[in-house]
Amino acid sequence: MHRSAAPFASRPARRLLAMAVLAWQALLAGPVAGQFLEAETVAGDSAPRLGDVRTQRYRVGVMVTADGGPCRGIYASMPVPRDWPEQKVRVVEEDVTPLVKSLRYRELAGDVKQLVVEIPELPAGNQARAIVTFELERAAILPPEDTAGLQPPEKPDRSLRTHLGSSAYIESRDPKVVRFAKAAGQDLDGWAKVEAIYDTVREKVEYRNGDLKGARRALADGWGDCEELTCLFIASCRAEGIPARTVWVEGHCYPEFYLVDAAGAGHWYPCQAAGTRAFGGMPDQLPILQKGDAFRDPDRPGKPLRYVSEFLKGASVAKGNQPAGQPRVTWIREGA
Repeated sequence: MHRSAAPFASRPARRLLAMAVLAWQALLAGPVAGQFLEAETVAGDSAPRLGDVRTQRYRVGVMVTADGGPCRGIYASMPVPRDWPEQKVRVVEEDVTPLVKSLRYRELAGDVKQLVVEIPELPAGNQARAIVTFELERAAILPPEDTAGLQPPEKPDRSLRTHLGSSAYIESRDPKVVRFAKAAGQDLDGWAKVEAIYDTVREKVEYRNGDLKGARRALADGWGDCEELTCLFIASCRAEGIPARTVWVEGHCYPEFYLVDAAGAGHWYPCQAAGTRAFGGMPDQLPILQKGDAFRDPDRPGKPLRYVSEFLKGASVAKGNQPAGQPRVTWIREGA
Protein backbone atom coordinates (compact mmCIF):
# COMPACT_ATOMS: atom_id res chain seq x y z
CA MET A 1 0.00 0.00 0.00
CA HIS A 2 1.39 3.39 -1.03
CA ARG A 3 -0.08 6.79 -0.37
CA SER A 4 1.18 10.29 -0.94
CA ALA A 5 -0.21 13.76 -0.41
CA ALA A 6 0.76 17.21 -1.63
CA PRO A 7 2.40 19.63 0.82
CA PHE A 8 -0.82 21.62 0.59
CA ALA A 9 -4.42 20.49 0.38
CA SER A 10 -5.97 19.58 -2.99
CA ARG A 11 -6.59 22.27 -5.57
CA PRO A 12 -10.37 22.37 -4.89
CA ALA A 13 -9.48 23.40 -1.33
CA ARG A 14 -7.72 26.63 -2.44
CA ARG A 15 -10.30 28.84 -0.76
CA LEU A 16 -9.75 27.05 2.54
CA LEU A 17 -6.01 27.48 2.08
CA ALA A 18 -6.47 31.19 1.51
CA MET A 19 -8.33 31.32 4.80
CA ALA A 20 -5.48 29.40 6.40
CA VAL A 21 -2.98 31.94 5.07
CA LEU A 22 -5.02 34.74 6.59
CA ALA A 23 -5.07 32.84 9.88
CA TRP A 24 -1.30 32.46 9.77
CA GLN A 25 -0.91 36.15 9.03
CA ALA A 26 -3.07 36.94 12.05
CA LEU A 27 -0.91 34.61 14.14
CA LEU A 28 2.21 36.36 12.93
CA ALA A 29 0.84 39.69 14.06
CA GLY A 30 2.09 38.81 17.54
CA PRO A 31 5.18 40.19 19.28
CA VAL A 32 8.20 40.88 17.13
CA ALA A 33 11.19 38.76 18.11
CA GLY A 34 13.70 41.32 16.90
CA GLN A 35 16.17 41.06 14.04
CA PHE A 36 18.73 38.46 13.06
CA LEU A 37 22.30 39.45 13.82
CA GLU A 38 23.81 41.78 11.25
CA ALA A 39 26.47 39.15 10.60
CA GLU A 40 23.78 36.82 9.30
CA THR A 41 22.85 39.25 6.55
CA VAL A 42 25.04 38.97 3.47
CA ALA A 43 27.23 42.04 3.22
CA GLY A 44 26.88 44.52 0.37
CA ASP A 45 24.30 47.07 -0.74
CA SER A 46 23.10 44.71 -3.48
CA ALA A 47 22.27 41.89 -1.04
CA PRO A 48 18.72 41.29 0.15
CA ARG A 49 18.20 42.59 3.69
CA LEU A 50 16.42 40.95 6.60
CA GLY A 51 13.57 42.86 8.20
CA ASP A 52 11.63 42.16 11.37
CA VAL A 53 11.65 38.60 12.71
CA ARG A 54 8.64 36.82 14.17
CA THR A 55 8.76 33.67 16.25
CA GLN A 56 6.17 30.96 15.68
CA ARG A 57 5.73 27.27 16.40
CA TYR A 58 4.87 24.70 13.78
CA ARG A 59 3.94 21.01 14.19
CA VAL A 60 4.66 18.31 11.61
CA GLY A 61 4.07 14.60 11.94
CA VAL A 62 1.91 11.56 11.37
CA MET A 63 -0.59 9.44 13.31
CA VAL A 64 -1.29 5.88 12.09
CA THR A 65 -4.05 3.60 13.38
CA ALA A 66 -4.40 -0.09 12.46
CA ASP A 67 -8.04 -0.45 11.47
CA GLY A 68 -9.64 -3.90 11.27
CA GLY A 69 -6.45 -5.83 11.96
CA PRO A 70 -2.68 -5.54 12.44
CA CYS A 71 -0.27 -3.73 10.10
CA ARG A 72 3.48 -3.92 9.72
CA GLY A 73 6.42 -2.26 7.99
CA ILE A 74 4.94 1.23 8.13
CA TYR A 75 7.31 3.85 6.79
CA ALA A 76 6.46 7.54 6.43
CA SER A 77 8.37 10.59 5.21
CA MET A 78 7.28 14.22 5.07
CA PRO A 79 8.84 17.64 4.44
CA VAL A 80 9.72 19.78 7.45
CA PRO A 81 11.03 23.34 7.81
CA ARG A 82 14.81 23.85 7.62
CA ASP A 83 17.21 26.74 8.03
CA TRP A 84 17.42 29.45 5.37
CA PRO A 85 19.03 32.88 5.58
CA GLU A 86 15.57 34.25 6.41
CA GLN A 87 14.45 31.34 8.61
CA LYS A 88 16.04 29.75 11.66
CA VAL A 89 14.57 26.45 12.86
CA ARG A 90 15.00 24.40 16.02
CA VAL A 91 13.20 21.35 17.39
CA VAL A 92 11.45 22.07 20.70
CA GLU A 93 9.53 18.79 21.17
CA GLU A 94 9.33 15.29 19.70
CA ASP A 95 6.08 13.54 20.65
CA VAL A 96 6.80 9.87 19.86
CA THR A 97 4.78 6.85 21.08
CA PRO A 98 6.47 3.52 21.98
CA LEU A 99 5.41 1.69 18.79
CA VAL A 100 7.52 4.08 16.71
CA LYS A 101 10.90 2.42 16.22
CA SER A 102 12.74 5.44 14.84
CA LEU A 103 12.35 9.10 14.03
CA ARG A 104 15.09 10.77 12.02
CA TYR A 105 15.78 13.62 9.64
CA ARG A 106 17.47 13.68 6.24
CA GLU A 107 18.42 16.29 3.68
CA LEU A 108 17.68 15.82 0.00
CA ALA A 109 19.61 17.51 -2.77
CA GLY A 110 17.37 20.31 -3.95
CA ASP A 111 16.91 22.19 -0.69
CA VAL A 112 14.41 20.12 1.27
CA LYS A 113 14.55 18.41 4.65
CA GLN A 114 12.43 15.39 5.55
CA LEU A 115 11.20 13.74 8.72
CA VAL A 116 11.33 9.91 8.41
CA VAL A 117 9.27 7.68 10.72
CA GLU A 118 9.36 3.87 10.97
CA ILE A 119 6.76 1.66 12.71
CA PRO A 120 7.67 -2.05 12.38
CA GLU A 121 4.50 -3.51 13.94
CA LEU A 122 1.13 -1.95 14.69
CA PRO A 123 -1.35 -4.26 16.45
CA ALA A 124 -5.03 -4.07 15.56
CA GLY A 125 -6.75 -1.02 17.01
CA ASN A 126 -3.49 0.56 18.15
CA GLN A 127 -2.24 3.98 17.16
CA ALA A 128 1.35 5.14 16.68
CA ARG A 129 2.22 8.82 16.71
CA ALA A 130 5.28 10.86 15.78
CA ILE A 131 4.82 14.64 15.88
CA VAL A 132 7.62 17.21 16.01
CA THR A 133 7.14 20.79 17.17
CA PHE A 134 9.52 23.30 15.62
CA GLU A 135 10.20 26.88 16.65
CA LEU A 136 10.76 29.15 13.66
CA GLU A 137 12.27 32.60 13.57
CA ARG A 138 11.10 33.87 10.20
CA ALA A 139 12.35 37.21 8.88
CA ALA A 140 10.73 39.44 6.33
CA ILE A 141 13.02 40.20 3.38
CA LEU A 142 13.66 43.75 2.21
CA PRO A 143 14.82 44.64 -1.33
CA PRO A 144 18.49 45.54 -1.79
CA GLU A 145 19.49 49.17 -1.48
CA ASP A 146 21.48 49.16 -4.73
CA THR A 147 20.47 47.12 -7.80
CA ALA A 148 22.88 48.69 -10.30
CA GLY A 149 25.22 46.18 -11.85
CA LEU A 150 23.21 43.10 -10.92
CA GLN A 151 23.31 40.57 -13.77
CA PRO A 152 22.63 36.86 -14.37
CA PRO A 153 25.70 34.68 -13.68
CA GLU A 154 27.89 34.23 -16.77
CA LYS A 155 29.05 30.76 -15.71
CA PRO A 156 26.40 29.28 -13.42
CA ASP A 157 27.58 26.35 -11.31
CA ARG A 158 25.84 23.00 -11.18
CA SER A 159 23.44 24.01 -8.41
CA LEU A 160 22.26 27.01 -10.44
CA ARG A 161 21.93 25.08 -13.68
CA THR A 162 19.16 23.09 -12.00
CA HIS A 163 17.18 26.33 -11.92
CA LEU A 164 17.77 27.23 -15.57
CA GLY A 165 16.06 24.37 -17.39
CA SER A 166 12.48 23.31 -17.92
CA SER A 167 10.71 21.38 -15.18
CA ALA A 168 7.16 20.21 -14.54
CA TYR A 169 4.72 23.02 -15.43
CA ILE A 170 7.65 25.41 -15.97
CA GLU A 171 8.01 25.20 -19.75
CA SER A 172 10.91 27.60 -20.22
CA ARG A 173 11.64 26.30 -23.73
CA ASP A 174 8.10 26.61 -25.03
CA PRO A 175 8.22 28.96 -28.07
CA LYS A 176 5.36 31.15 -26.82
CA VAL A 177 6.92 31.46 -23.38
CA VAL A 178 10.29 32.31 -24.95
CA ARG A 179 8.73 35.02 -27.11
CA PHE A 180 6.79 36.38 -24.14
CA ALA A 181 9.92 36.62 -21.99
CA LYS A 182 11.97 38.25 -24.73
CA ALA A 183 9.30 40.87 -25.42
CA ALA A 184 8.76 41.60 -21.73
CA GLY A 185 12.44 42.33 -21.07
CA GLN A 186 13.36 43.79 -24.45
CA ASP A 187 16.22 46.35 -24.41
CA LEU A 188 16.68 45.83 -20.66
CA ASP A 189 19.16 43.86 -18.60
CA GLY A 190 19.81 42.73 -15.06
CA TRP A 191 17.41 43.85 -12.36
CA ALA A 192 15.38 46.01 -14.74
CA LYS A 193 14.77 43.07 -17.08
CA VAL A 194 13.58 40.80 -14.27
CA GLU A 195 11.30 43.51 -12.92
CA ALA A 196 9.82 44.06 -16.38
CA ILE A 197 9.12 40.33 -16.69
CA TYR A 198 7.54 40.35 -13.23
CA ASP A 199 5.22 43.26 -14.03
CA THR A 200 4.28 41.83 -17.42
CA VAL A 201 3.35 38.47 -15.90
CA ARG A 202 1.11 40.19 -13.35
CA GLU A 203 -0.42 42.35 -16.06
CA LYS A 204 -1.13 39.52 -18.52
CA VAL A 205 -2.28 36.79 -16.12
CA GLU A 206 -5.32 37.46 -13.96
CA TYR A 207 -5.27 35.86 -10.53
CA ARG A 208 -8.04 33.26 -10.40
CA ASN A 209 -8.35 29.89 -8.63
CA GLY A 210 -8.39 26.78 -10.78
CA ASP A 211 -6.70 23.49 -11.61
CA LEU A 212 -2.92 23.36 -11.91
CA LYS A 213 -1.95 24.00 -15.53
CA GLY A 214 1.50 25.60 -15.53
CA ALA A 215 3.24 28.43 -17.38
CA ARG A 216 2.23 27.69 -20.96
CA ARG A 217 -1.49 27.30 -20.25
CA ALA A 218 -1.54 30.30 -17.91
CA LEU A 219 -0.07 32.44 -20.69
CA ALA A 220 -2.55 31.09 -23.24
CA ASP A 221 -5.59 31.37 -20.95
CA GLY A 222 -4.65 34.69 -19.37
CA TRP A 223 -5.49 33.55 -15.85
CA GLY A 224 -4.25 31.30 -13.04
CA ASP A 225 -3.56 31.22 -9.32
CA CYS A 226 -0.33 31.65 -7.35
CA GLU A 227 1.23 28.53 -8.87
CA GLU A 228 0.53 29.61 -12.45
CA LEU A 229 1.85 33.14 -11.89
CA THR A 230 4.92 31.69 -10.20
CA CYS A 231 5.46 29.12 -12.98
CA LEU A 232 5.21 31.72 -15.74
CA PHE A 233 7.57 34.15 -14.00
CA ILE A 234 10.13 31.39 -13.39
CA ALA A 235 9.83 30.01 -16.92
CA SER A 236 10.27 33.50 -18.37
CA CYS A 237 13.35 34.18 -16.24
CA ARG A 238 14.91 30.87 -17.23
CA ALA A 239 14.18 31.54 -20.89
CA GLU A 240 16.31 34.68 -20.52
CA GLY A 241 19.16 32.87 -18.74
CA ILE A 242 18.19 34.02 -15.24
CA PRO A 243 18.11 31.27 -12.58
CA ALA A 244 14.77 31.11 -10.77
CA ARG A 245 13.04 28.67 -8.42
CA THR A 246 9.83 28.08 -6.47
CA VAL A 247 9.54 28.76 -2.74
CA TRP A 248 6.90 26.58 -1.08
CA VAL A 249 5.43 28.02 2.10
CA GLU A 250 2.36 27.00 4.09
CA GLY A 251 -0.65 27.24 1.75
CA HIS A 252 1.13 29.35 -0.86
CA CYS A 253 4.15 29.63 -3.17
CA TYR A 254 6.21 32.42 -4.70
CA PRO A 255 9.34 32.69 -6.89
CA GLU A 256 12.94 33.68 -6.29
CA PHE A 257 15.46 34.78 -8.92
CA TYR A 258 19.26 34.84 -8.80
CA LEU A 259 21.56 37.67 -9.84
CA VAL A 260 25.25 38.42 -9.32
CA ASP A 261 26.73 41.78 -8.32
CA ALA A 262 29.82 43.46 -9.79
CA ALA A 263 32.06 41.75 -7.22
CA GLY A 264 30.79 38.33 -8.30
CA ALA A 265 28.63 37.70 -5.23
CA GLY A 266 25.30 36.08 -6.06
CA HIS A 267 22.03 36.35 -4.16
CA TRP A 268 18.51 34.97 -4.35
CA TYR A 269 15.79 37.63 -4.43
CA PRO A 270 12.11 36.83 -3.78
CA CYS A 271 9.01 38.39 -5.26
CA GLN A 272 5.27 37.99 -4.72
CA ALA A 273 3.85 36.78 -8.03
CA ALA A 274 0.26 36.68 -6.75
CA GLY A 275 -1.11 39.23 -4.32
CA THR A 276 0.19 42.59 -3.24
CA ARG A 277 3.12 43.75 -5.36
CA ALA A 278 6.45 42.92 -3.73
CA PHE A 279 9.51 42.71 -5.99
CA GLY A 280 12.96 41.87 -4.64
CA GLY A 281 11.60 41.47 -1.10
CA MET A 282 9.06 39.38 0.78
CA PRO A 283 6.92 40.81 3.57
CA ASP A 284 5.14 37.49 4.28
CA GLN A 285 6.58 35.40 7.11
CA LEU A 286 4.87 32.05 6.54
CA PRO A 287 6.89 28.89 7.34
CA ILE A 288 9.17 27.91 4.43
CA LEU A 289 8.81 24.19 3.68
CA GLN A 290 11.12 23.80 0.68
CA LYS A 291 12.67 25.62 -2.25
CA GLY A 292 12.90 24.28 -5.78
CA ASP A 293 10.72 22.45 -8.32
CA ALA A 294 12.76 19.44 -9.50
CA PHE A 295 13.41 17.21 -6.49
CA ARG A 296 14.74 13.65 -6.31
CA ASP A 297 13.20 11.59 -3.50
CA PRO A 298 14.58 8.07 -2.80
CA ASP A 299 11.10 7.01 -1.71
CA ARG A 300 9.79 7.77 -5.21
CA PRO A 301 12.55 7.02 -7.73
CA GLY A 302 11.98 8.09 -11.30
CA LYS A 303 11.10 11.51 -12.61
CA PRO A 304 11.93 14.64 -10.60
CA LEU A 305 9.15 15.84 -8.29
CA ARG A 306 7.69 19.33 -8.49
CA TYR A 307 7.64 19.28 -4.69
CA VAL A 308 8.31 16.64 -2.05
CA SER A 309 5.02 15.56 -0.53
CA GLU A 310 4.12 13.20 2.29
CA PHE A 311 4.73 9.51 1.59
CA LEU A 312 3.56 6.34 3.34
CA LYS A 313 4.00 2.64 2.73
CA GLY A 314 3.18 -0.43 4.77
CA ALA A 315 1.59 -3.85 4.70
CA SER A 316 -1.55 -5.33 6.22
CA VAL A 317 -1.22 -8.62 8.12
CA ALA A 318 -3.78 -11.38 8.71
CA LYS A 319 -3.25 -13.41 11.88
CA GLY A 320 -5.31 -16.55 12.43
CA ASN A 321 -8.98 -15.66 12.31
CA GLN A 322 -8.15 -11.97 12.54
CA PRO A 323 -8.59 -10.11 9.23
CA ALA A 324 -5.86 -8.02 7.68
CA GLY A 325 -5.78 -4.43 8.83
CA GLN A 326 -5.56 -1.16 6.98
CA PRO A 327 -3.48 1.77 8.25
CA ARG A 328 -5.58 4.89 8.80
CA VAL A 329 -3.32 7.90 8.42
CA THR A 330 -3.59 11.47 9.69
CA TRP A 331 -0.90 13.90 8.56
CA ILE A 332 -0.12 16.79 10.91
CA ARG A 333 1.00 20.18 9.63
CA GLU A 334 -0.24 23.14 11.60
CA GLY A 335 0.64 26.10 13.75
CA ALA A 336 1.20 25.31 17.40
